Amino acid sequence: MPSSTMPFVLSARPLTLHELRLAFEQPLHVSIDDDAWPAVHASHAAVQRLAAGNEPAYGINTGFGLLANTRIALAERNHLQRNIVLSHSAGVGPLLDDAVVRLTLLLKVQSFLRGYSGVSESLIRLLARMLDAGLYPCVPSQGSVGASGDLAPLAHMSLPLIGLGSVRYEGRVLSGAQALAQMGAQAIELGPKEGLALLNGTQVSTSLALAALFAVEQLIAASAVVGALAVDAMKGSDAPFDPRLHTVRGQPGQIAAAEIYRQLLAGSAIRRSHLENDERVQDPYSLRCQPQVMGACLDLIVNSTRTLLIEANAVTDNPLVYADLDEIISGGNFHAEPVAFAA
Repeated sequence: MPSSTMPFVLSARPLTLHELRLAFEQPLHVSIDDDAWPAVHASHAAVQRLAAGNEPAYGINTGFGLLANTRIALAERNHLQRNIVLSHSAGVGPLLDDAVVRLTLLLKVQSFLRGYSGVSESLIRLLARMLDAGLYPCVPSQGSVGASGDLAPLAHMSLPLIGLGSVRYEGRVLSGAQALAQMGAQAIELGPKEGLALLNGTQVSTSLALAALFAVEQLIAASAVVGALAVDAMKGSDAPFDPRLHTVRGQPGQIAAAEIYRQLLAGSAIRRSHLENDERVQDPYSLRCQPQVMGACLDLIVNSTRTLLIEANAVTDNPLVYADLDEIISGGNFHAEPVAFAA
């Protein structure tokens, strides 16, 4: 476990934006609430029953994509899950930052704990142990289109679980086998649906978009401070930030932005120095339209934040398992269109 970590208890409950931001910023000491396991066990048991049966279930006893109508022999079904990880580990380009990979691992574990993916407890625990140990898979930044989920990067994320690929640890690169040995763990054999569940999902796209969101938060804060300083430096008026102006327009971001500027300019001695005998009727656009411009940005950022927070807590692999009905449903939750618009 890294020397400076933040305790992080995972369960089926949704993660907050604050928790996601903290997970992006620093290593985690991860544990899993016992209450999360019954749903995981039930969905895994349902997959085991489906895998042992003759009814076709996509990606469990059939091939993938165009080979969905090809039935896979019982003895080959675990090999199928390993092969999908190997076949999709074809990313290129610079590696994703450790912070993005850490967030990706967290979101994948969080999704599995919802109990709709049909994976085993041992798989989830191994992902959590990697996260806890600060062992971050080497994931190339290019290779996913998001329309079928983040297949290539998630395949690279998954390779160390089966003793392959490579991992970064405190600036050093280890092989997947070395990483497992450092944890005192063994490579796992992927069971029915587990390779598919690992690769399907929007966790990489969502983590990248969240990384951008956290950077934009800092830019918005800095922009407001610089804007307020500019008003003071130009001996501008604080009248454009009067709440009455913004209330009658009603745009929530504009109202919030004006409040920020009022707080930043409150008590300004420079402002007091030119309250009387100032011949200017009004300030230039660049000063007095700041709430309108920054407020419009805030509205878009708030909307993107809402989308990304939902997606961070979503179940986005395919197919999904409904253990109470012993049913598996194929769909398209892996499609990252909501993330694309937010990004």
